[in-house]
Amino acid sequence: MLPVIKIMGYNDKQLHIINTAEKLFANRGYDGTSVRDIAEEAGVNIAMISYYFGSKEKLIQALFEERTRDIITKIESLLKDESLTPFQKMEVLVDDYVERIMYKQQFYKVMVHEQLLEKKGVVNSLLNELKKRNAAIVEKLIKEGQEKGVFKDNIDIVLMMNTLIGTGLQTFINQDYYRYFNGLEGLSPDEYYDQLKKKLSTHIKVLFKAILSYES
Repeated sequence: MLPVIKIMGYNDKQLHIINTAEKLFANRGYDGTSVRDIAEEAGVNIAMISYYFGSKEKLIQALFEERTRDIITKIESLLKDESLTPFQKMEVLVDDYVERIMYKQQFYKVMVHEQLLEKKGVVNSLLNELKKRNAAIVEKLIKEGQEKGVFKDNIDIVLMMNTLIGTGLQTFINQDYYRYFNGLEGLSPDEYYDQLKKKLSTHIKVLFKAILSYES
């Protein structure tokens, strides 16, 4: 079974509402989910959602904050870690991303659903801000590696991020096919996710080494 996500910052009732909204947004889309739908699914009244979040727009903003709030702290800590080489830092970044996509699948399903619709609005703005923030973080890691002479110059950061995110999302979307094609039906859910996580991390690390290294 996938673990229950609970990050400090919201109380239990707020987290319950956020988790419920995430599930509905993932299955029905943001526009296809009403505050009433969320209230009924969560077993709370609409007034409580209004009290805690104000609106559906503020609720999805809370969802994005809850699912991404620790990224900056982790990467800033990684940048300051002098015990790791630039390549090792990139590997930690890959492992962290794969961990997120494996254990925050509903959130990434929301992201995929809304990006496919290509609609303007609050979700599109949140996604763009998330992409910009993540690209800025990766840019810092790449510049550090370039200054130390281990990464190539002229790295296309957007394409590199597309490689990371696209490979991860495609693996997530097609995980049942991957399981069937590789004959992994006999594994328990925990065993399968553990193996898939390791395979995906290793695959992306090989791609990143080819993109960044002078050896390629």
